[in-house]
Formats: sequence, C-alpha cells, structure tokens
Amino acid sequence: MSKLVICEKPSVGQSIAKVLGATKRCDGYLEGGGYVVSWCVGHLVELAQPEAYDEKYAKWRKEDLPILPDRWQYRVSGSTKKQFSILKDLMFRDDVSSTVNACDAGREGELIFRLVYHQCKCSKPIERLWISSMEDSAIREGFAGLRPGTEYDSLYEAALCRERADWIVGINATRLFSCLYRQTLNVGRVMTPTLGMTVDREAAIAAFVPEPFYTVRLLADGCEAASDRFKKKSEAIALRDACKKEMETKVKAVERKEKQEKAPALYDLTSLQRDANRLLGFTAQQTLDYTQSLYEKKLCTYPRTDSRYLTDDMAGMLPRLVEKVSIAFGLNEAPPVHAAQVIDSTKVSDHHAIIPTKELQHCNFTELPKGEFAVLQLITARLLCAVGEPYRYAETTLELECAGQVFTAKGKTVLQEGWKAVQKHFFEDKSKEAAALPELAEGTVLPLASVDMKEGKTTPPKHFTEDLLLQAMETASADEFPDEAERKGIGTPATRAATIEKLVQKGFLERKGSGKVKSLIPTDKGKALITVTPEQIQSPSMTADWEEKLMQIEKGLYPAEEFMQEISGMMETMVNTYEVVKGADTLMSNVKVIGNCPHCGAEVVEREKGWFCANRECRFVLWKDNAYFQKIGKHMTAQIAKKLVRDGRVRLKDCKSQRTGKTYNASLLLSTEADGRAKFTMEFDKGGKTK
Repeated sequence: MSKLVICEKPSVGQSIAKVLGATKRCDGYLEGGGYVVSWCVGHLVELAQPEAYDEKYAKWRKEDLPILPDRWQYRVSGSTKKQFSILKDLMFRDDVSSTVNACDAGREGELIFRLVYHQCKCSKPIERLWISSMEDSAIREGFAGLRPGTEYDSLYEAALCRERADWIVGINATRLFSCLYRQTLNVGRVMTPTLGMTVDREAAIAAFVPEPFYTVRLLADGCEAASDRFKKKSEAIALRDACKKEMETKVKAVERKEKQEKAPALYDLTSLQRDANRLLGFTAQQTLDYTQSLYEKKLCTYPRTDSRYLTDDMAGMLPRLVEKVSIAFGLNEAPPVHAAQVIDSTKVSDHHAIIPTKELQHCNFTELPKGEFAVLQLITARLLCAVGEPYRYAETTLELECAGQVFTAKGKTVLQEGWKAVQKHFFEDKSKEAAALPELAEGTVLPLASVDMKEGKTTPPKHFTEDLLLQAMETASADEFPDEAERKGIGTPATRAATIEKLVQKGFLERKGSGKVKSLIPTDKGKALITVTPEQIQSPSMTADWEEKLMQIEKGLYPAEEFMQEISGMMETMVNTYEVVKGADTLMSNVKVIGNCPHCGAEVVEREKGWFCANRECRFVLWKDNAYFQKIGKHMTAQIAKKLVRDGRVRLKDCKSQRTGKTYNASLLLSTEADGRAKFTMEFDKGGKTK
C-alpha cells in the first residue's frame, strides 16, 4: 500500500519525492518507495461565482443584494482541471491507503489541500506534514513525525472563514457601490482599509502647513552646539547678536554615559519585506517571491512566518550553522553566538523566524538571480547580527552657556563594534554618527570661532513606502488601542504583499518616485472609493479585530459560526441602510466618457480592462486586450476606441495577415450583435469587405 503525498507546487513535490525515493515519473505525479507524490499547482478548487447560486446574479443589481449563500458551492478552476482529475484518480486508487497534506504549513496551505480533498469526496485518512525547511533532513524528520490531520481542523476552519468573509464583503460591497455609482469599484475586507490608510496619509500631507523655526549655533574648540528652537525669528536674531558681543562661552556641564544597542531580532516576513524595501527598493511581493524561491532551493527556512524567534530545541544547532554561513559569506571569523538572544519557544507560533540553512555552504552564489542573492544576504546578515555582541558606545552631552542661554552638543565614541561590525561586512554603512567631542572640564571658558543662525521648517508626514505601509498594516489598531501589549494588524504576513499589489493592479494606488524606493500614492479613483465607502468597511481597527478573531478560530477559541454571522450581518445592514454620498457625481468625474453606446445610446466609459457601456443591461464593450485586434497585429488604444464609438469606423495601417504574414491597410467597421456585443468587419481599399 502507498501513501498519497499532495504538495502545493511541482518543485516542492519533486524535492519531497527525491527524499522519499519516489523516482518513477508519471503524468502529474512521482511514485516509488511506498509513496505517490503529486501537487496542486496553487488553488485547484475555488469558491463559485454568484451566478452559480442563481442565474439572476449574472447581472449586477442592487435589489438582489446581499448575496449570502446558505450552502457554499465550489468549482474546479478551469485552468487546472487536468491536475485535479489526476489527484482525484490517485485518491481513489485501490493501493492508496491514506493521504499526506504536504502543502505549505500555514492557513492557505491547509485550505488548498482540504478543498481538493472534499471536492473529490475522499474519505481516506489524512496526515499532516509540518516543516519549516525544505532541507532533506527536515523532510525526513517531518515524515517521521507526521501528525493526524484532525489536529489542524481549527486551522482549516479559520481558512474557510477568511475565504468566505472575503467573498461576502468583496462580492456584496463591490456590487453595491458599483451599481450606485455606475462604475466598477472593487472593495475588499483587507484591501479597502489599507487603501484608506494611504488616503488619510495623503490628506494629512496636503493639509500640513510648514512652520519655520530658528536655532542659533556656536562653534567653539571644534564642536558645534545648538540652542533650543525659536518660533520667532526676532528672538533668534537677538540671541545671535548677544552671543557675538560676548564671543566666548562657558562649559556649564559635561555628562558621559556608556550605552549599548542590543542585537536586532531575527526576521519574520514583514520585517524582512520592510528592510528589503528600505535598503534594496524591492516591493513586498518581490521579496516574498525571492524568499519563497530560496526556501524551495533549501537555502532558507519557511518565509510566511510572523515570529522573530527560534524554538528552544534549535539552540544546539546554532553555533555550527553560524560557522557554516560565516565561511560561505567570507567572514574572517564567525561572530560569538549568544543563542539566548534568539531562542524563545513561547514567542513562536506556527513557524520560527526566517534563517539561512546549512545548505548555503554548497550554493554557488553566482548562479542565483540577483534579487534572490540580495535577500539571502539580508537573511544571513540578520542571523549573524542577532546572535552577536551588543554595540557599545559612550555618549557625551556637552552644555555651553552664552548670553544667558544653554547650547547643547552631543558626541559619540565607539567602545565595541559588536554586531554592527558584521552588518558593515555585508552592507555599506551610510549613516552619519556624531563625532567624538573634545575633553572639556566644567567651568572652562572657550572663545567662539563663529556664531550663526539657521532657519528650518517643520516637515509633513512621509508618503507611504512599502516599508512604512507594511508597518502601518502590522500595527493597524495602534492609534485606537495604544496601550495594548499586542496590537492587532490587518492582513497576515503571507497576504499583505498581495493586498498592496492588488491595489496597484486595480488602479487605486500607484508607485511614484525617481529613486529605487517608490512611494505608494492613492489615485483619484482610490480617493473617490474611500470617500464613498462607509466607516466599517474602511476601518483598520475593525479589520484588525476580524483578523484577531481568525487567529482565535485557528486556536479553537472562537466559534467560526459567530464570526461568519458577524460578517453577514454587517453586509446586510450596509446594503439596507447605505445612502449615496452627496456630491458623489463630482467625485467620480475622473471617469473618462469616450462617447455614446452604438447599441443602446448610454455613455461608454473607460475602465481598467476596456471601454464599457454604462448601462449594465447592455453587453457592449471594447476590450483593451482585444482578441480581434491581436489577430491583425494591432492594439486597441483610447484613440481608436473613441473613433470607433463616435464614427463607427477607423482607418488602420500596417495590419498583419496571420495566414500570409503580409501587411495591409484597411478600414475597421464597428457594429453590434442583438445583445450589444461588438462586431468588427474589415473594408479593404479595393472595396471588398470581410470579417
């Protein structure tokens, strides 16, 4: 008898099959050694669309809302039907006695496996592989300690609740606002509050009025000391002139304190994404993709983690791992290992922090893509820093007195580089530290080399970069619950990158800036959406509360039914009580109208994927990714679409024949089918006409 091992991706399946001895290649799976190893290729099974519940939902109408399924329906993804059939056949093979869920060890991995398992109506026993590394030794240990699948039932419940809550909010809110404002407005449980934070930030920047301030600076014995800030320029001028008259200053106080900076914590996914954005300019999604690839290449541990510590049983392996990665990255000697700084099982949830693996010593770095190597450097440097000595320094604060005012200067002397020496080995240190101050005794009188006044201005809040937005998502409820020991965030480390990408793809956010680190700026469309959506949809604190409840469901501490009732009740109330925002027509005025529909006469407006008739009963659309235009080697542009809608025809040059490869000039004529769908015909120069 064999065990059927189901992975999330073919590459992971191949790695696991190699360890298990399943070397016989078959169509969509590998076999051998008492195992059959196959894979899901992502989400094979997904929630059905509303029209699967009732044909009337094929059209978007406010009166049909809310759509709240009593019994959820699923469908096999059209692009993965072949692999689903392979898995189903394998599940029902007579020689397959049980299944092993080897999908990623997290909420979504549990969902992917279980949906396929239930869609196939399989009833064979489930065991769970739960590993944090793709190293051969970790895979062997994982299979030696497979857990009963029932231990992860609560994780599956949380995954179902997340998926279904997103469907309820997304389907109902998107249809509600799209119908009321006559354009597609995509709304999401996590996406919309994230967008809301960026809109609030830009509003704060726009409303910010810079205020000037003034300081007086003294230069004496090689050190510069500054006064407190003055709001009034006249007061700063008066102090400057008074100091110039005296042209000497007295040392009022000298204070020297020895301080230290503890080594930074190891990376979880969010902190890694933040540093990769700040230091390398990578988007959150790029960092996740690079780290996932490194994980599958056995070079780092599981990336989708929210922990920054290692478990107690890992303390013994740390010195050897640190030695191996130090050699691999060319350090003269491995840093001292203070394991206690990174070990704490109580702070590890599903997975420990991201660290490099010992396989790194066998890696040819020149064969890695640049992005992957850069992320691997970050992960390795962080491990070596995290176990290292503290950075110790002496900070001197000097107070000078002149014209009755106190001026302050600060200096720093490094006593022990500690973990910062490791960091400097990996990365150029561009930070400017305070220089050491001269040794001066209290009461010493110094001549002034110069006195001047400097003007500055208060600065507005910073635009969100991916680094700053990830931080805001992670601590979303901080403003409302500042005293909470653990602030609730919106989204999870595994989903925040996808949320940001979706906002950009849907045209609600855009990346702007000339440097490698871009700012995330809401578009007019994004601002309009936040203006018209009610508080409960865009509230980070409410979404953070939902995320907390999902975590409680994972632990079996909160009933899934209650969570779903809360989501459904909120949407039902919103649909029944929401009123159109006054002046919304002005807010939505950024929608581009290119003419009137040739079928029904309503306006044709530009949207994300094409030019659509504003009348939802009409099926007229000119797709930007137009199949007919692709056949003739052309692209549907805004200018062409506008001319077709206005005149019903457009002159095209250098069209390409698919059959002969030759080019030709022709006029393209637009008409419509009985239901409004666009119909194209060609009129050639000789007067002939063809479809």
